[in-house]
Amino acid sequence: MPVSCREALLMLLASLGGQVWGEVGDFTPCLRFFYMETPPKGMGGEGYQPICQRYRNQYHFASLYQRQRRATLYSAYILTPGGGKRPRNKWMYEPQLAFSGASPEMHSFPRRGPVDQNVVESQAVLQDYINSSYTKGHLNPSLHHQNPEDRRATFTLTNVVPQRAASNSGPWAQLEAEVRARMGNYCIGPAYVVTGALSYLSERWMANRVAVPEYMWSAYCCPSYNSSLPASQRPYFPSYAAVGRNDPLSGGEIVPVDPQAKASVRGYDVRRMPLDTVETILQQRLGVHISLFHNQCLWAGVVVR
Repeated sequence: MPVSCREALLMLLASLGGQVWGEVGDFTPCLRFFYMETPPKGMGGEGYQPICQRYRNQYHFASLYQRQRRATLYSAYILTPGGGKRPRNKWMYEPQLAFSGASPEMHSFPRRGPVDQNVVESQAVLQDYINSSYTKGHLNPSLHHQNPEDRRATFTLTNVVPQRAASNSGPWAQLEAEVRARMGNYCIGPAYVVTGALSYLSERWMANRVAVPEYMWSAYCCPSYNSSLPASQRPYFPSYAAVGRNDPLSGGEIVPVDPQAKASVRGYDVRRMPLDTVETILQQRLGVHISLFHNQCLWAGVVVR
């Protein structure tokens, strides 16, 4: 993925020993992962920390993280559909959440021995997921990237949330594949995606440490798309969104349950919806005005392929 002038300057300063701000606490080095370099409005606030996700001296995406809940509110990235296999799981953590002045590079968890207590206190660790009823649910999924290093960079626990297996490998996985195919077929140029988690009204926890989401949500903005869209695809451009259930026992107000769904995935439905609908849902749950993309992704252009 090409490096912006801003990123190149920050990396040059780092190599020269200069102080570089922004990997944790500031989105400035990684604004290019947001449409019009504008992060979502209304999300975050006190207690949330922006993370520019850096792997092998490159920025790959951005996440908004809350230390107290050891949970990520959302990850933002540019979708680059392509082939390739899922990388071998090599899970990483964010040193800067644990240590002041630490390296901005995400680090692999130790293969043997204990994890540093500062890491344990600041973020989710692999032990939290052991013997739990949750899988590691990617917000920025590896399959939405063509570059191998972009794919590997998604395997940080600051990019995942506790997600039920029936959702992660079922309806939510189908949504991810659907979006990848749609962007690959019709989107011309960058496709901006923001995917996040929505907590319970009364917080629930995994391992008494990590906040568990009641819903997953995702929205994309494709500024330039094929002018010869089939009629069936026109409602999905330039933006669209979805909310998925992460609890089969939750009420049906936000995402109804399909009683005809297979028993193995019943209660993990995904509801597709326009961008303004998911923003309204987030606004009602979070109690603040939400804008996921600059100008609702309406400053977009149709391009003839």
